[in-house]
Amino acid sequence: MDRVTSNEETPGVELAFLLGIGFQLMLGEFTRRLADEGYADLRPLHGMAFQALKGPGATASELAERLGVTKQAAGQIVDDLEKRGYVRREPHPGGGRRKLVVLTPAAEQHLATAGRVLHGLEAELAGQADIGALRGELARLIRALHGDGGLPPLRPVW
Repeated sequence: MDRVTSNEETPGVELAFLLGIGFQLMLGEFTRRLADEGYADLRPLHGMAFQALKGPGATASELAERLGVTKQAAGQIVDDLEKRGYVRREPHPGGGRRKLVVLTPAAEQHLATAGRVLHGLEAELAGQADIGALRGELARLIRALHGDGGLPPLRPVW
């Protein structure tokens, strides 16, 4: 990977554009490595859905809210992941017609593999850039834009 070391190497390029390119490149490499691990059938959106469903699960409506998509889109994501064996629908503990969408062991295994792959990629990048400084600066940028209330959800709005 080529190393960008100063603003002189990217004159006139907006910060949002640089952040977007960095995200796109890192996500692309992460996705390729996950495919090599046997998860070529999953896209980043699926991983975001898994993150949103971790723990006790959620209804399709709650998933839609967490991902920032329509209820119809969330239902389609759930249908697709259920067919692939990554989620299942269970009766909601509160009763009624609602269903709780929960992760299956296959999704839990994907999350474990994705975590390992991502940490490995970050370790490799640490040899190319000061990842600690980058994390710190990004955290300050997020606080400046969002406040001190923790991280906002990452939503597929791009």
